[in-house]
Amino acid sequence: MKIAHKLIAACALFACATAALSHVTLQDSAAAAGASYRAAFRVSHGCDGSPTTTLQVMIPPGFEGAQPMPKPGWTLYTKIGPLEAPYEAHGKRHTDGVLEVRWEANGIENALPAAFYDEFVLRGTTPKKPGPLWFKVLQSCEQGVNAWVEVPASGSSTKGLKSPAALLEVLDVQPVGGHSH
Repeated sequence: MKIAHKLIAACALFACATAALSHVTLQDSAAAAGASYRAAFRVSHGCDGSPTTTLQVMIPPGFEGAQPMPKPGWTLYTKIGPLEAPYEAHGKRHTDGVLEVRWEANGIENALPAAFYDEFVLRGTTPKKPGPLWFKVLQSCEQGVNAWVEVPASGSSTKGLKSPAALLEVLDVQPVGGHSH
């Protein structure tokens, strides 16, 4: 039970720290290493008052088995290709996988108004090695683009970054629960 409390405390700490600094953030900004993870990307505004029409997420190396969740009113696309680091799951070696996920609004009537927020969700398995994992995100709007792609040279501090990528802190703790994907 102690480990679960540490994970919850770490999630709360990172959520507060990153929410104030970037505008596409992860709902849960910390997760156990080698565990199933539900990545909910929170989009908190459009591009200078223009509604969001596309959200594209680049899957970082080490994040395995990415599966996006469809969103009503949006078309879902995935880019499949060779993985930087192949992995094994359920007795099968995976050399190709999802490299990018893109949601596109089906017309301006389905776009995310700039004054509202929404979440775009995918799931996968976190790397077995703890440390920062950065999801680069391109937010396209009816007019303009926000490229949330900046990553610090080292560590996980977003201080001084104008448009930081979404940060997931992968922690050296045991996953809470059973099956890990």
